[in-house]
Amino acid sequence: MLAGLEEIDEGRILIGDRDVTNVAPKDRDIAMVFQSYALYPHMTVAENMGFALKIAGVSKEERDKRVNEAAKLLDLEPYLERKPKALSGGQRQRVAMGRAIVREPQVFLMDEPLSNLDAKLRVATRTQIAALQRRLGITTVYVTHDQVEAMTMGDRVAVLKDGLLQQVDTPRNLYDSPANAFVAGFIGSPAMNLLSAPVSGGKAMLGDLAIDVPASAGASVTVGIRPEGFAPASKGFNVLVEVVEELGADAFVYGKPADSTVKFANSTDEGAQVIVRWDPKNPPKPGDTITVTANASSVHLFSSSTGERL
Repeated sequence: MLAGLEEIDEGRILIGDRDVTNVAPKDRDIAMVFQSYALYPHMTVAENMGFALKIAGVSKEERDKRVNEAAKLLDLEPYLERKPKALSGGQRQRVAMGRAIVREPQVFLMDEPLSNLDAKLRVATRTQIAALQRRLGITTVYVTHDQVEAMTMGDRVAVLKDGLLQQVDTPRNLYDSPANAFVAGFIGSPAMNLLSAPVSGGKAMLGDLAIDVPASAGASVTVGIRPEGFAPASKGFNVLVEVVEELGADAFVYGKPADSTVKFANSTDEGAQVIVRWDPKNPPKPGDTITVTANASSVHLFSSSTGERL
């Protein structure tokens, strides 16, 4: 819709103060970077980057100037005479970005540009794109299914579910104050623990862990606690350890609630586990039972019926 490839049902699309709702795609001053790179195999890197300018009637001198500036910005100068088949995946992605940059658009649209890269290259390219966007100062709309990409690259993040906007906020606010249980479970790696807890006497009970809840909570609530929100304790919530993931500077314990009355909020997810960040120098072993607690500032409460934050 932003690019003009699909019509909108209602509302308007503004780029700055300019209403582009009924403007043809080619006249919207938007450049797009695709997941598949979409490079012409018979053209060199320089020709690919400058092709849109050539079609637009930009002089060769100006084309060469813009291509060389973008190539320098993207560390592509040694590859300008190569064909796409002679490039790595990361280099091809940078060429696709260079082709967008030379147009000097008002807006960049990026459609999962890193999804075809391996994990290590994806991390490196992610930081390069973020740094590049800040240097250019051009508004960028970046689509991704990877919440880590969204959190590390975005100044503001919009979370969608089934085509409906769930929350728009800064990465920090999304993490600290999710609007509903879906956002809470989606943002964060590892994900937030979402557990269903019965309410009695104004408190939600997770084993022996009592959590104050508002009067509007009802008979049960969904309790959200991030892995780092738990702390070892002599009394509280018992977890039967199944797997310990040691990552050097961190360790994460994966397990099941030892108390059978404690249920996961998503009852259909049979593989759900409680995740607890643990001291990497003294991790438990599979089969152990650990007892943890959580202070009030680490607990998020959501309605069991609507999923909305309480």
